[in-house]
Amino acid sequence: MLTAEDLYTIPENGFRYELVRGVLRTMAFHDAEHGVVSLNIGCHLMFYARQHELGSTYAAGTGFHISSNPDSVLSPDVAFVAQDRVKTIIDRRKFVPFAPDLAVEVLSPEDNQNQAERRADDWLSAGSRAVTIVDPSNETVRIYLSSKKSVILNELDILEVPDIVPGWSISVAEIFMSD
Repeated sequence: MLTAEDLYTIPENGFRYELVRGVLRTMAFHDAEHGVVSLNIGCHLMFYARQHELGSTYAAGTGFHISSNPDSVLSPDVAFVAQDRVKTIIDRRKFVPFAPDLAVEVLSPEDNQNQAERRADDWLSAGSRAVTIVDPSNETVRIYLSSKKSVILNELDILEVPDIVPGWSISVAEIFMSD
């Protein structure tokens, strides 16, 4: 069983890792579509949140230390943390010591719905207020507000989480736009 501190001591070897209940998990590289979709959401959210001083947006690779004994450090594709919670982060050179308010996960071709639901449950159980699962294969977005409540959006819908990022929205069609 590894700890969050152990995760820091792993030598740079070209891989990214997550720690799931004390077990090291290698994270795969993603395809171009995954990158574009993640950035479409992340940039849109970041600029809005920054302009309105609502909080911080984090990119893939940012570790969130969401549980201890055994430790879990997860990394969503995009994350948002409200300003009042950002101010509580003591050392920005360490993992964020809690779950983000909003975690966004973009599915890869090898991911399935059961994995996505488990991932959403992990975030929600750790304290995330919403989890957005983005599925490029069918251009849908599923918003989880609890493990029992989710909403599916398609290209005609608007993604918004007003209780978390007041006033921010992005059309689902825009999420899947490529250059």
